[in-house]
Amino acid sequence: MKFIALLITLFNLGLLAETQTVWTNPTEAQALKDYQIQGEYQGNGYGAQVIALGSGSFSTVVYKGGLPGDGWDEKNKIVLDGVLEADKVILKSSTGARKYYSPKAETFTPVKQFPPKGQINCSGFIQKSLLSLKIKDQTLKLQKQQRTSPTLGAKAPANAIVLFDGSNIEAFTRGRIDEVTKSLHTDARDLYSKEKFNNYSMHLEFMTPYMPSYRGAKRGNSGIYHVWDYELQILDSFGLDGVHSECGGIYKTAAPRINMAYPPLTWQTYDLDFTNSVFKDGKKNKSAYITVKLNGVLVQDNTEIPAKTGGSRKTPEGEAGPFRLQGHGNKIQYRNIWLIKK
Repeated sequence: MKFIALLITLFNLGLLAETQTVWTNPTEAQALKDYQIQGEYQGNGYGAQVIALGSGSFSTVVYKGGLPGDGWDEKNKIVLDGVLEADKVILKSSTGARKYYSPKAETFTPVKQFPPKGQINCSGFIQKSLLSLKIKDQTLKLQKQQRTSPTLGAKAPANAIVLFDGSNIEAFTRGRIDEVTKSLHTDARDLYSKEKFNNYSMHLEFMTPYMPSYRGAKRGNSGIYHVWDYELQILDSFGLDGVHSECGGIYKTAAPRINMAYPPLTWQTYDLDFTNSVFKDGKKNKSAYITVKLNGVLVQDNTEIPAKTGGSRKTPEGEAGPFRLQGHGNKIQYRNIWLIKK
């Protein structure tokens, strides 16, 4: 019985990586070598995002100019494969047939169109907090860093309606407060606000789980449904192209202007303005519109949402409605949720 108890303890601590596939606690995930390597690197006029794919495999996207939202020219990318050998990840340029969201690391690519604009043959390695990259006759040194959203921890103004501040979950139909972090756990189930809203400005912080062996919609998938009609997507889309179904996108409506998703198990922010659609005598006079900043960077600029997105409520557009924080089978965490009615 003591042996079984030990196994359970190791599993809960994330030390049995071959059996555990989802981590929601950054402290526990720190024991994983792959988790320590994934993340953002920057230096010598370049940025890089290293995506953990599970079992010691990685995909690395190198950006000319710096990281997305911090110097990248928003055009050129270099994609490399990485394999962990002892204490070093060996990097080489991706080649051959590739597929977005491929479950196999050897055919995975983080770009919709492979090869991307700017792809060139190069090589390198990652060791400890250093990413060394050889491009033509240059050797670049990129140091690991962890960016923080400029609005992280933003305090609710006096006229704000606080939906969640870690003290209680009275504003929602269900949910669970973490005893240690005071974050709001969805436990992979939908949460609904009890109050209905119409037009507002909003601040919200969220964290996606670490799921290295998963891909696409199975990897930290969730969404914020405004008035339960229009979904602003949440996904672990770190390092990807940034499409409508990924973080910062309006589902099946509009891709984010730039992919500003941070690595999983990092607290991220949404700051937004939402205006509901307007109906009169059964006719739509005005669509819904939304402006969104993801981690402080504009990703939706007064974007029109011409129709309901999938998973909306079965009522006419234009009515006030609750927030729906989508569970979608994924263990998303939230904190510091507040809004100001317009």
